[in-house]
Formats: sequence, C-alpha cells, structure tokens
Amino acid sequence: MAPIPLFTSPRALSPFCSLHSSFVLHNPQSSNPEPFKKSLLATFCPEPVACRASRRPPASETASLPTADPSVVEAEGTGAAAPSPGERFLEHQHARARAVLILKQSGSKEKKKNKRGKAVSSSLEVCCYGCGAPLQTEEADAPGFVDPEIFELKKKHHQLRTILCGRCKLLSHGHMVTAVGGHGGYSGGKQFILAEELREKLSDICYDKVLIVKLVDIVDFNGSFLARIRDLAGANPIILVVTKVDLLPKGTDLNCVGDWVVETTMKKKLNVISVHLTSSKSLVGIAGVISEIQKERKGRDVYILGSANVGKSAFISALLKTMAKKNPVAAAAHKYKPMQSAVPGTTLGRIKIEAFQGGGNFFDTPGVHLHHRQAAVVHSEDLPFLAPQSRLRGQSFPVVSKSNLTAADNVGLNGFSIFWGGLVRIDVLKVLPQTRLTFFGPRKLQILMVPTAEADEFYHKEVGVLLTPPSEKLRELWPGLQSVRQLKIKFEDQKRPASDIAISGLGWISVEPFGLGVGQNEFVDCKGELHLDVHVPKPVEIFVRPPMPVGSGSAEWYQYQELTEAEEELRPKWYY
Repeated sequence: MAPIPLFTSPRALSPFCSLHSSFVLHNPQSSNPEPFKKSLLATFCPEPVACRASRRPPASETASLPTADPSVVEAEGTGAAAPSPGERFLEHQHARARAVLILKQSGSKEKKKNKRGKAVSSSLEVCCYGCGAPLQTEEADAPGFVDPEIFELKKKHHQLRTILCGRCKLLSHGHMVTAVGGHGGYSGGKQFILAEELREKLSDICYDKVLIVKLVDIVDFNGSFLARIRDLAGANPIILVVTKVDLLPKGTDLNCVGDWVVETTMKKKLNVISVHLTSSKSLVGIAGVISEIQKERKGRDVYILGSANVGKSAFISALLKTMAKKNPVAAAAHKYKPMQSAVPGTTLGRIKIEAFQGGGNFFDTPGVHLHHRQAAVVHSEDLPFLAPQSRLRGQSFPVVSKSNLTAADNVGLNGFSIFWGGLVRIDVLKVLPQTRLTFFGPRKLQILMVPTAEADEFYHKEVGVLLTPPSEKLRELWPGLQSVRQLKIKFEDQKRPASDIAISGLGWISVEPFGLGVGQNEFVDCKGELHLDVHVPKPVEIFVRPPMPVGSGSAEWYQYQELTEAEEELRPKWYY
C-alpha cells in the first residue's frame, strides 16, 4: 500500500491560493467590490461534481498490481492520495458555505460603515466612570484629568475603570463646573466640548438593536420632551419614564397625571410601549420600570436618553439600588455609579454599566442640550436658581383674602404686568375680573406684580437686584427679554383652567378664567378669550398646552377621554 502523504496536496490548497490572489486583485473595500465577489464564488464554487459509487477491487486484482516504492512519492491526486468523488463534493459544499459567510460579513461591515459615516470609537478607551470623559493626565482643568502618579498606579494594578476624574470630584462637592458650549451649551466657565459634538456621539444608536428608555422632567415636560427622539432612537422600542413626580404639589392625583401624560404623548405620534411615573429620590415607580425593562429587553442593551439635567444619572442610580437587592451584578455596578449634580452636561460620554445577569448593559448617555431652554440663556453661576429643591407650591395672582372674594372686580389683573424673576414677564391685556394666574416653578425666583405702564422702568431698575436671575454682578451681560409672544387663550368651562403656559426650562403658569370664583347673583359668559403678552429671552420657547391636573382639587375638574376598544388597545399603559 502506498504511504499516506504528510502534506496537503496542492490541489486541495488551490482554492485558498486562488482566493488569496483574488483578494489581492479585488479588494472589497474598493469602490467596486463585484469582481471580488465573482472571483470568490468562482474560486470556492467550481462546476458541480457528479458523485458515483466506487468499488474496492478484489484481492486477485490487487495482487497483480505493481508494488509502490516507499522512497518515491506518488503524483499528487493519484493513487491512494486521490480524494473520492464524495469527498470532493463535500469539500466544494464547505467551500461554498465559507464563501457565502465571508461575503455576508464583508457586506454587513461595509453597510454599517456607510450608515454611520465614521468608524465607531474604540471600546478599549478608558473613561471616568462618573462622567464618561476619556482619562488624561495633561490638562488639569479639563474633564477626565487624573494625577499622573495615581494614573500609573491604577494602571499597574488594572484598576483604571475605578478612577473618578478631578471634575467629577468637584461636582460631588457642589461646585458648578460646566464643560459644554456651542448651540445649546452654557455661558461662563470653560467650554471643552460643544453641544453638537455630544449629539453626534448618539447618532449611531438608531442603527443598533437596543431598548430605549426616554426620560422626561415632569416640571419641564414640554421643554425636555425631545420631540425628535426618533432621530436618535430609530425604530427601537421606547419606554417613556417621567421623572421628579415627587415635586408635584401636595394632593396631586397621579392617576390624572398619568392619563394626562399618555394623552399628550399620543398627540406627538410616538410608538411608546409604556409610560412610568417615577421619582429617583423616593424610588416611586422604579420597580415597575425594572420589570418592564426585563420584559422588553430580550437580550438587548438598554440606552437611557433624555435632555440635559433631566435626571438620567440619578435614575440609573435608583435602578441599580433597587436591582442590587436581588442581582449581585447590579450590586457591584452600583459601587461605581454615574455622577449626579445640578450642572447640566455632567455626563460627557457613554458610560457602560454591567447590570444584568447573563449579559447585556445599561448605557448612561450625554444629555441632549436644547437651545430653547432657560438653562442655555443664564450664566453658569445662576443655574442653581432653575433647579427646584422641594415640592412645588403654586403662587397665585392676584393675591386676595377670603373676605375680598366678593369684591373681585377691584383686584383684577387687567393693566398689570407680572415678573417671574428676571426671566419672564407677562402683560395682562384682557382677562375676566375673576381670572387668576398660578405659577409653578423654582421657589428661588421672586414673582412681583406692577402696573404695565411702569413695567419697563421697573425691570431696568430691579433686574439683578429683586429680579434674579441674572445675579447683580452679571446684569451687564444680560441680553434682556427680547422675545414677545402674543397669546389668545380660549375658555369654555367655568370649573377648569383654560390652559397652561409652559416656559421651556423653568415651569408653567396655570390660567384660570374663574379662579377667584363667581358671585351667586352674578351672570357670566362661560365662553370667551383671554389676551396676554409673554416676554422671554430670545431663544426660549413658550408652549400653550391643556392644563396639567395638579393640586388637591384637580381630580374634580379633570376629564378622562372616552375611548373605543380599538383606541384603548393602541394607547400605551401607564404605571407608578
């Protein structure tokens, strides 16, 4: 019997040799990859081979055959070294499968690269676990700075992912250290990254299969909603989480608020799976969000999206704290949770958090900085004025005692202007004598009422003094209330507010045509129109919306929508 050859025959290797030459001649990264695909298929997939059964010659025939000399190697592909037709067929089938796999992988990589427009940043880059900024040892004032000695020590012990940068340490001690500039950024302080660059970091999420958790601030619902969320989320499913519900006025019925949120969301025509009313401080609704994420995740990563300072890092901390009770992976991740602060733009990069048993991650993302919010107008030193620290309490105008309710005609708002700090001015042009305006927002902003004829002089004199923000030392840089919007608000019901006037990034004003009540013998027309002028800084947006049902008496006037079974099926469910 001829010896078994120790090396694979050139014939067996020839497809791979041809593949190498074809790959050199036709690079798939070139503008025309078709020649490469054709040559690859031709190399691995020659003409079909017909299989036939082979027979073993009888012993009488093999005895007469000449004996091969062991010192002489047989010609390749002949004698005992020749593959059978069946082996050739299987070899060609395997080669074809490999060729299809290579073409599929190269095509998907090229398609993903074309869609994203640029290569994805390396996952090997080590970042601060608090803000997501890349660690560096050169610029002491820049995000991500670490003392060189500490960096080398942590690097030696493979502990770079446990480092908190210098900026995050300052933020943890209450310092207002901004880092974001550009369109939607913040004036004052150093600006190390543009708001446009942070948005660009989120541009590739829409091409991945992930679960989106979108956060909205209930105090600034319209200003923080991100109406164009589909540009970031793509076709991925969305769970809508409403944060800071613990700040709503005392006595608020969350059933009414939940229905109001769903109704408002449906008008924006977003494909939302469910709505959750939560508080990261009191952990209200957090368990329901975790249950929904586990149900809808299906092995995918979870991305937390929202506008700047909406509470993403605080929300993730609350999630990890709740999950840690039953999940050891989340308990370990909670030790190195993202940084929380009142400064918009705390998070400067994606922060990967391993929180699920069996794989999958949370990603805290940089907030989307919106130019139309008040935070983009005021100086960085005045940002604490805009953050409510305790439960909201409505402040109403005009201020009357119970004994004066019957004399409402003498205390009407017509001809007066109301200042909300130095950020908002409302001129009351034409309203009913019983009309009342109730302000919901940060308590640090004073609300003052003066006659409209004296409003201009009063503002120029008191801005930066009584009317803050801006603070007194920054009043020279303040552009003033450059934008005016004329509002005509219709009303049809005596028992409920006509609408809310929401100021982006600040809060809202409830407009009640009959807020002061109506006398028993007094006849009024329940339909009409109120005329107001609202002054704000130029980029700030004003929203007129249906009234949010807050306070102890809201459940009495709020009306639930009557829906058919089909409409009820399409509506997302809400939880708290």
